[in-house]
This record gives sequence, structure tokens and C-alpha cells, in this order.
Amino acid sequence: MAETRRRLRSGTVMLGGVGLLAAALSACGSDPDRRCVDRNSYDFPDGYKIVADKNCKTSGSAGKGRSTGSKRSDAAWYYDAEVSDGRAHDGTFSRGDAVDRDGFGSSGGGTGGG
Repeated sequence: MAETRRRLRSGTVMLGGVGLLAAALSACGSDPDRRCVDRNSYDFPDGYKIVADKNCKTSGSAGKGRSTGSKRSDAAWYYDAEVSDGRAHDGTFSRGDAVDRDGFGSSGGGTGGG
């Protein structure tokens, strides 16, 4: 009877450990929160204007550089930023830096933008 109980406990510990390992590995693969912003729109202290995601390339960090009248738009992904009133600040344009800042690369958000 005691041997059966001991096996049950070790099996429970093993299952719990596997669950924690799976959660840690899935968090490693997640992307940090990002917004597509116009690099030419920076305003202190509000930050960069958030633009539609379609203005940013999906695989890289640099945008298409669309022309809007006399002003040229330079869209790029901006990671782990504070967002308010359609503007983003205190983030980084480097995905690698964003992952390093959050440990496992997740800030609780997802992709987003206008």
C-alpha cells in the first residue's frame, strides 16, 4: 500500500514538472508586443504615431516608406511600448532587445495597431 502511494506521488510530481517545462518552452517562442509606427512622427513626450499594420513588413523591422504628400512615412515595428491616445513611447525598434527585456519574450499583449 505504501509503495502504491509513493509511485502515485512521484507520477504527480513528474506530470507537474512536464507541465511547467511545456509552459516555459511555449513562452520562449512567443513574440513581444509590437505596434507599427511612423518613425518620422516622433513627438516628445508623446512618442511615435501608431499607423496601420499593413504599413510595416511582416518579417522585418523596416517598413515600406510610403509617401504622404510632402512628408514621407517611414513605418517600422516598435516593440514593448507604452501606448496611449494612438501614440507609442518607451519601446524599442529591436525585437531582440524586446525579448531580452521581458525574459521569455512576452509582455501580455499581442500584435496590434491601427
